[in-house]
Amino acid sequence: MQTRPEPLAYPFEPGTGLELNPLYAELRERPLARVRMSYGDDAWLATRYADVKTVLSDARFSLAEAVGQNQPRTQATAWDQVGLTSLEPPEHTRLRGLLAKEFSARRVERLRVHAHEVADELLDRVVESGPSADLVEQFAIPLPTTLNCELLGVPREHSRIWAWVEANLFGAEPDQSGEGAAEFYSHMAELVELRRRKPGEDLLSSLLRACDRDGLITEDELLALVGDLLVAGFVTVAGQIATSVYHLLTRPEEVSRLRERPELIPRAAEELLRYVQLIDFTAPRYATEDVELGGVLVRAGEPVLAALAAANRDPAVFADADDLVLDRSGAAHLGFGHGAHFCVGAQLARLELQVALETVLRRLPGLRLAVPEDGPRWKTGGIVNGLHGLPVTFDTASGAQPQTTPAALARLSVQRTQTRHTHEA
Repeated sequence: MQTRPEPLAYPFEPGTGLELNPLYAELRERPLARVRMSYGDDAWLATRYADVKTVLSDARFSLAEAVGQNQPRTQATAWDQVGLTSLEPPEHTRLRGLLAKEFSARRVERLRVHAHEVADELLDRVVESGPSADLVEQFAIPLPTTLNCELLGVPREHSRIWAWVEANLFGAEPDQSGEGAAEFYSHMAELVELRRRKPGEDLLSSLLRACDRDGLITEDELLALVGDLLVAGFVTVAGQIATSVYHLLTRPEEVSRLRERPELIPRAAEELLRYVQLIDFTAPRYATEDVELGGVLVRAGEPVLAALAAANRDPAVFADADDLVLDRSGAAHLGFGHGAHFCVGAQLARLELQVALETVLRRLPGLRLAVPEDGPRWKTGGIVNGLHGLPVTFDTASGAQPQTTPAALARLSVQRTQTRHTHEA
């Protein structure tokens, strides 16, 4: 059994549109590889679907064991050790339980009509200022940010939150990253105190009751959860919306197909979540004992990275894995993770992506890239990849179609039915 291959420099450079580096396909045919990042210890890299699922769900691979370790990472600052993404049961179970009911499929589905209203308001302004736009700045960022801020009960502060994100998730210098984090959490503390003085029916007020009245979480845990929800709750969705639209616009026949058959949008959104992977790998999990995995022996105390992007293109699981097949059925993708740390906001993220695609395709006829396919600038090398901007142009003659037309409402009804079937499958 091979145990110590020479480490490879990681992460691998993606192609245009965040296309996977061909090396991933080679590694899926070999025993687990060793990789070396800019900071921290060397790690094992799981690239096959089955191996990634094991790393994400087997209790012998622990996030909590990363505390105090020289974690493999792309930035000088180590991974947060307070929020949901860094804890194991029972602490993780306790905190996740406070959020799970707020993000259930049934409760999230009630937000669909309002999400369409927000999306339409944003595109009203796009249409008015058209016939060109940057769909990152004018739509992909403010849509999930608005919905997440409303859910939490905090002000809509797109630019301020995004500035912190730029400093911490997209490869900023260590000093800039540290200053941004301090400023962000100071601001979160101010918002918490404001809501503490004037509670409401929002999620932040609910978390405050769990902290102040019921003693279920600490103040530090509260701040970490708010930070997770504000940042993780919209950053990946904003990137997913923009990158998904980009890939559709490079395939005009698929745009036409979805316009003609909007009932396919929920399934298309799932396929885009599989195909477009903004996060190359998960936070490191440390083996708590010797484990055989992917043809190697991972020794106790060694970190393993799960390559979600590679697992979602595993041909052993997905036929024509490197193709975008919008009506794909079969195995579930791992875009939201797997196991105990499956994304708690997955249902909301699904809804936001579905609403974004439906509204953009309906409201912006003739939508097309305003630059060549290789023209958009891509963010790579940070924790989350994505687009700097998405310049588009469109026809303005019928772009102001209101969301509440009978045809649009019929489409919404079809989407809700399809979404329920997807969840039940």
